Amino acid sequence: MKNVYRTKARDGIVSFLMKHPEQRFTAKEIFEAVNKLTEGINKTTIYRNLDRMCETGELLKFKEPNQDSWYYQYSSEHEHCDEHMHAQCSECGKIFHLEKPFASSFGKKVLSEYGIDIDPAQTVIIGKCNKCRNKAKN
Repeated sequence: MKNVYRTKARDGIVSFLMKHPEQRFTAKEIFEAVNKLTEGINKTTIYRNLDRMCETGELLKFKEPNQDSWYYQYSSEHEHCDEHMHAQCSECGKIFHLEKPFASSFGKKVLSEYGIDIDPAQTVIIGKCNKCRNKAKN
C-alpha cells in the first residue's frame, strides 16, 4: 500500500465513517459531518480524499438503485475489497462482503455463459437481507 498522508480532512472522514461502519453516506453528507468536526475543510479536499480512499480500498463506493448520488462506506475491516463482490440490502443499505471463493465461481460462470468478464470491485448485488425480510413478515 502506498504511503498514506494523514491530513485533517482524511482523519475527519475516517473518524466520521468509523463511527457509522454499517451506514453509507453521500459525499455531501460526509462533507457536512467533517466540516462540523474540522471547520475550514473545503469540498474539493473531501472529494479528493474520498477518491483516494476508494483507490486504496479503505472505502466502498457505489450507487443505489434509482439514485443519482454515489455513496461511500468505510471498509477497513475487510482488506482487498477490490477482490470480491458486495451485496447490498435494498431496504437498510447494509453492505455484505461476498468473499473470494463465491465471487470467483460466480465470475467464471457469468464469463462462460454470457461472455461477460465481471470486475468484482465494481459489482454490487442488490437484494433484501434476512433482518429486513423478517421485519416485512411481521
